[in-house]
Amino acid sequence: MAASAADPPTVILAGASGLIGRALLDLLLAPGRSDRVAVLMRRPLAPPRSDPRLSVRTGELAALAGEASGVRDVYIALGTTIKVAGSEAAFRAVDFDLVVAVARAARSAGATRLAVVSALGANARSAIFYNRVKGEAEDALKTLGYESLVIAQPSLLIGDRAALGQPTRSGEQFAARFFAPVMPWIPAKVRPIAAATVAKAMVAALEQATPGTRVLPSAEMQRLGR
Repeated sequence: MAASAADPPTVILAGASGLIGRALLDLLLAPGRSDRVAVLMRRPLAPPRSDPRLSVRTGELAALAGEASGVRDVYIALGTTIKVAGSEAAFRAVDFDLVVAVARAARSAGATRLAVVSALGANARSAIFYNRVKGEAEDALKTLGYESLVIAQPSLLIGDRAALGQPTRSGEQFAARFFAPVMPWIPAKVRPIAAATVAKAMVAALEQATPGTRVLPSAEMQRLGR
């Protein structure tokens, strides 16, 4: 994953197999963009994708991030659910431990800008385990020294997980069907949001390179992702 001085800056993406991660990959490899995109995976990307700007590196994600050089931007769209993970401990191992480990390793390798997917309601002092872990991860990421940190806090996601070979989530399916007729009247801060909209907002916000931490609630992502 080494880059020469002549190479354009490398963008790291961890979590490309998920709804938001796949939408991020599509945006980062859009026509007209010149960055090399390094996708970090535990297993090969499916379906395979061919692009001269893309490299897919498989293995332990934090180790792969630490091996990168010439890095500027990092996108982390890693996440699971307690149901899929099997326990609270297994959930925390992904949504806190792995997210922070990848971000820390990429920062040590020279990355200066980070965009990460969190969740609506993230709060390190929350009584809700899911929200508390998300909030603790946000707090940890703020200590890593990134020049720009974008934290996306989407509400319920809309997207086709089955098309990506992922287990469907009943809450997302119900929301997509039930809220569709009244979507324009639901307040933007809690309105279900398309994964592609989240991805567009993350890229737009990170590339504005605002110093410090910028939290993107769903309402702002609806605007940025148009």
